[in-house]
Amino acid sequence: MEDRDILEIMHSDLQRALKKPRNQRRWGMAIDLKKCVGCHACTTGCMSENLTPPDIHYRPVKEEEIGEFPNVSMRFLPRPCMQCDAPTCTPVCPVTATYKRDDGIVVIDYKKCIGCRYCLVACSYGARSVDVGHYYTGDMKGETYEVENSGEYGKSFKRKTHWHSPIGNARKCHFCSHRIEKGELTRCTTTCLGHATYFGDLNDPQSLIVKLIAKVNVFRYKEEMGTKPLVYYIV
Repeated sequence: MEDRDILEIMHSDLQRALKKPRNQRRWGMAIDLKKCVGCHACTTGCMSENLTPPDIHYRPVKEEEIGEFPNVSMRFLPRPCMQCDAPTCTPVCPVTATYKRDDGIVVIDYKKCIGCRYCLVACSYGARSVDVGHYYTGDMKGETYEVENSGEYGKSFKRKTHWHSPIGNARKCHFCSHRIEKGELTRCTTTCLGHATYFGDLNDPQSLIVKLIAKVNVFRYKEEMGTKPLVYYIV
């Protein structure tokens, strides 16, 4: 296995997982903070994949200063949606627009979402945003990619006018569900320059991600909140 490319290994793990019924999969992510160099390639790759508008970032990279002066350094913490096993965002939705799928991914039904923003307040990680209809290109929006179909959730959503989904809706990382269901890894995984991001089926003991998170140098962000996130960090 050591001689194989990391992406090739994860792709094989993905293909094996897709042969199982969806309710037998449990998608998770691991991020090696020793390998993350803060290049933000995952952020831009995600923006390109999901055609997100200004101020909406599914995969931001937080910057933290660690250590004590004069021995200080920077640590970069990519922050996707944690796809929590005990999410705080889903029970507050008054129209059940956001829910957890049986494969572990927390999703938003754009056709049901009323933009009340309860889920934004409830999220322990600040992983949700509201699409308020802003465009990078202003009045030129009608001629640009900014109104094209993003393909999120494997459906057609064009940004047109106010309250035309996804404008007005809450939006978040969904582990590129439209990609993984086609047998493709998440965009942030494939664009990570340092191979710091790992993705796979947590129910597969042979998968690379399960072997990585079994090590002692692993933590889950804000785990004390009781949300049981499915994103793990390696330090």
